[in-house]
Amino acid sequence: MRHVRRRTVRRATRLAAVGGLLLGGVMVTQAAMASETPATGTAAGGAAQSVASAGADLVKRLGTARTAGAWVDSEGRPVVAVTDEKSAAAVRAAGAEAKVVGHSMNELKSAAAALRSAPRVAGTAWMMDYKSNQVVVRGDRTVSASDWGRMTDVASGIGSFVRMERTEGAFTTRLNGAQPILSTGGRCSAGFNVTNGSNDFILTAGHCGPTGSNWFADNQGAQQVGQTVNSTFPGSDFSLVQYAGGKAGAGADIVAIGDGNGVRITGVGDAAVGQRVFRSGSTTGLRDGEVTGLDATVNYPEGTVSGLIETNVCAESGDSGGPMFSEGVALGITSGGSGDCTTGGTTFFQPVTKALAQLGVQLIVAAPSDAAQNGASPAPSEGAPQPSSSPTQAAVAPGSVTPGSTTPVTGGTGAVSLAARLTDPRNIGPGLLVIAGSLVALVATRYIRAEQDRKAYQRHYSATWG
Repeated sequence: MRHVRRRTVRRATRLAAVGGLLLGGVMVTQAAMASETPATGTAAGGAAQSVASAGADLVKRLGTARTAGAWVDSEGRPVVAVTDEKSAAAVRAAGAEAKVVGHSMNELKSAAAALRSAPRVAGTAWMMDYKSNQVVVRGDRTVSASDWGRMTDVASGIGSFVRMERTEGAFTTRLNGAQPILSTGGRCSAGFNVTNGSNDFILTAGHCGPTGSNWFADNQGAQQVGQTVNSTFPGSDFSLVQYAGGKAGAGADIVAIGDGNGVRITGVGDAAVGQRVFRSGSTTGLRDGEVTGLDATVNYPEGTVSGLIETNVCAESGDSGGPMFSEGVALGITSGGSGDCTTGGTTFFQPVTKALAQLGVQLIVAAPSDAAQNGASPAPSEGAPQPSSSPTQAAVAPGSVTPGSTTPVTGGTGAVSLAARLTDPRNIGPGLLVIAGSLVALVATRYIRAEQDRKAYQRHYSATWG
């Protein structure tokens, strides 16, 4: 792994230096940082940001008429899809890989717009596959043969670069299942803690509940977490739950990953195709996979959501709203998908950057002293913690990427310890609110399968919130 990281750092140094000449002086400082051998596992995240930024910046510089997206290959190298040899030469001169394709980003976006204008079919989804230079349309098992036939006719009218695929399972939002936050409408997982400077909030999925929903940390409704004050779904999928006490409290910068450990969140960024990412959820705990597409559209039964991140990370009911991150950088909020963590599946995420911009809030991140103590690269900060300004955190070689800097989960409300929460009889849940018999069976099965690390995960939020 050490050799892989050194190769990645050398590659990042070359790309940052050349990219700085091509795109301006923005990356000069990053080049100096990347030239140093990482002292810890998470230090590779800085090199990864330089690698991914090179591809993203090239796409922005060349424009959507001459490019068709960028991704990170299996060795951590940025690849840019271009439509002509002149653009390919510019990409190679910057130290990135170039792939000449037949369709520009403008054409891919035009195809997606045509699909959106067609009659809506629940159970379908589409995304731009940069690697194949196609728009991929997927239909789950709930889509009838006649509806699929109509979608196929629409795709045929657009062009041969629209690919049709059937998929197992059903595209659903991941609402009901397990604690840690409960309301009369169901259960969800917390995403990230955010602030507007005066009050603190939980950023979670919009489909978890409409504005006005009350959330609790226990299934008796005695320990109120807060109330949803802003919710967007469908269209997008994010919401804000304002803390009942106004503040998130200690440990607000930590995402729990089980076994008494958490990951310190040090910044926020945009996902890149090919990037290895991690998702933590209250049903299935910590899982990892790869970003397979961006700007995805999903036609859930409840409505259509666009602009999502598509991944092959698994998720199950109850994981909705949970955080997706990599190397301590916040990337997404769990929206929905198909499949499960036994057979695998597809999961979609609401990009964090878009949610923060529309809500007018900032991510609560680790203070520089906390991040440094745990080997992370902290975000620049003056006064209150601020999110990192890095536009993208993306992949190094697959075996080198980690969730981020780990730290023990010791947060509590007042003098109440995590152990006390685990043994509190009021927190036995979560099956009491479930009314459907089949869902009761599912929850019971998940609860029996739960191990100590998942229990610690579920209780961590109620131990640190409020």
